[in-house]
Amino acid sequence: MEESMRLKPHVVCIPLPLQGHINPMFKLAKLLHYRGFHVTFVHTEFNLQRLINSRGLDLDSLNRFNGFRFATVTDGLPPTNTRALNDLPALCINMPIHTLNSFRDLIIRLNSSPDIPPVTCIVSDGVMSFTLEVAEEFGILEVLFFTPSACGVLGYLQFEELIRRGYFPLKVKSILELKNK
Repeated sequence: MEESMRLKPHVVCIPLPLQGHINPMFKLAKLLHYRGFHVTFVHTEFNLQRLINSRGLDLDSLNRFNGFRFATVTDGLPPTNTRALNDLPALCINMPIHTLNSFRDLIIRLNSSPDIPPVTCIVSDGVMSFTLEVAEEFGILEVLFFTPSACGVLGYLQFEELIRRGYFPLKVKSILELKNK
C-alpha cells in the first residue's frame, strides 16, 4: 500500500442494529468519507444479509467504493430470530457479550490488513458503550454518537416531568380508555 493511503485516517462506525440508529450513523459515515476518511461501516451479520437480499447485491458490490467498506459483527442472536422490536431486550443482553468479542476480532483483522490504513478512530452508537473497552485495549480514539431525533431528545429531557405528572409509566387502563373513545 502506498504511503498516502497508509496515513489516511480510518474510522470504524458501529451503530446499534436498528433502523433509527443505522440511518443517522450511515449519514455521518458518508460525510466522513466525503471529507477524506477511509470508512468501515459495521453491520450485524443479520442486517447486512437483509440489505444484500433486499437489494439483490453481494458484499463485493457494496464494497466497490474506494475508501468505504462494510464489515460485520455478530449480535449473538440465532439466525431464526426476527429481530423485531419485542426482541430488543434479547439484543441488549447479547450484544455486550457477543458483539464485544466479534468487534474486537474485526479491529484485529482491519489493523492487520495490508490493503487499508490502520483504524485511527471508532464512532460508536451512544448506547453501545461496550465498544469503549475495545478502543481502550487498542489505544484507538473513540467517539460516542447519540442518534435520537430532536423529538426523542426532548422526551428524554422531560422524562422526570412525565413521571411526576403520572403520564409514565403508562397505565394499561388509561390506554384502553383512549382506544375506546
